Amino acid sequence: MMRTRPLKVALLGCGVVGSEVARIMTTHADDLTARIGAPVELVGVAVRQPSKVRAGIDPALITTDATALVKRGDIDVVIEVIGGIEPARTLITTAFEHGASVVSANKALLAEDGAALHAAAEEHGRDLYYEAAVAGAIPLVRPLRESLAGDKVNRVLGIVNGTTNFILDKMDSSGAGYSEALDEATALGYAEADPTADVEGFDAAAKAAILAGIAFHTRVKIGDVHREGLTEVTAADIASAKRMGCTVKLLAICERAADGQSVTARVHPAMIPLTHPLASVREAYNAVFVEAEAAGQLMFYGPGAGGAPTASAVLGDLVAVCRNKLGGSTGPGESAYTRLPVSPMGEVVTRYHISLDVADKPGVLAQVATVFAEHDVSIDTVRQSGKDGEASLVVVTHRAPDAALSGTVAALRKLDTVRGVASIMRVEGE
Repeated sequence: MMRTRPLKVALLGCGVVGSEVARIMTTHADDLTARIGAPVELVGVAVRQPSKVRAGIDPALITTDATALVKRGDIDVVIEVIGGIEPARTLITTAFEHGASVVSANKALLAEDGAALHAAAEEHGRDLYYEAAVAGAIPLVRPLRESLAGDKVNRVLGIVNGTTNFILDKMDSSGAGYSEALDEATALGYAEADPTADVEGFDAAAKAAILAGIAFHTRVKIGDVHREGLTEVTAADIASAKRMGCTVKLLAICERAADGQSVTARVHPAMIPLTHPLASVREAYNAVFVEAEAAGQLMFYGPGAGGAPTASAVLGDLVAVCRNKLGGSTGPGESAYTRLPVSPMGEVVTRYHISLDVADKPGVLAQVATVFAEHDVSIDTVRQSGKDGEASLVVVTHRAPDAALSGTVAALRKLDTVRGVASIMRVEGE
């Protein structure tokens, strides 16, 4: 039977995502009611600028007192889309204390303090859902923590930031440099006025921490994630990748160690073969490649950001949480039973693509090869070109611990015949 009393929803934040959430709740009210089994009613919207005109939202719902809103006691679900650490953390825990479950899109907070938030939700018997925190509209969090709950996930490899994928795609397709591609991304609204969180990998690292924690049933914080941005990627790197039959992507990579006793999480630019499914992900789209023991290889693809796509994920969580509320239950909480340590980047086994500027004279290649041998790093391919006493040497290694590869590069810099290390990039996805 249909429940007649509406489930009451409070919305924290009414920017690009929040306004879309409010719009969909209004325009799709009948569908949401049918899917949930009860009507949902937006009873308050907390904002910082109450004077701003918000089309389709009753001005009577607007408040600047978010704390009072979540303390009302009659709120069934709080939707948090304000982002950041505080006041979001305090507002979420206060909502739990006063009887509300929470739907959040806050990747930064979940990557930093997800364990405490899950503990607070469990203590008060509430739900904490956050599909929208990773990869926008792409269903990913729920498949990992529910659909694959009976499987063993070994690797998650993905493009989880649309801004950086747009920049690298433009560099690849047009031959533009990093600055030109960033300017185009900014002009089109893909990049913020301050793009640091995107281009330096902070956004992707937060998502990697969340994905690793869910996939491997352990606690991973953003500080555990090795992070490198794409600001040092050059047009020459893109051209070199093309010569190898590869493209460059900023990847979030979460892996279970071969012995199963630890995990790693990292974000950095990497060359991947054009034959890999992620190589074809263009523009500002996201895609995540999951490798599980029984399910095999799975790929999730779609728009990873934007108001409507992110709101879609928020509303999906809202439906699930409301259904749980009607059924007198809660959904899955934190699963961190494995307590696996997060290994440092130096223990990750990977491959390097190294471009060197060297003197064009006999014996240089032998000296370089000796340095690789001394660090127990095997060379896969070498390409050399030279003119007028100057030469370029491109070396691609076999797989080796990252610490050994980094040590090799440090030793190469000390050679008199090496005038400079033009670029270093990992090779993944083979």
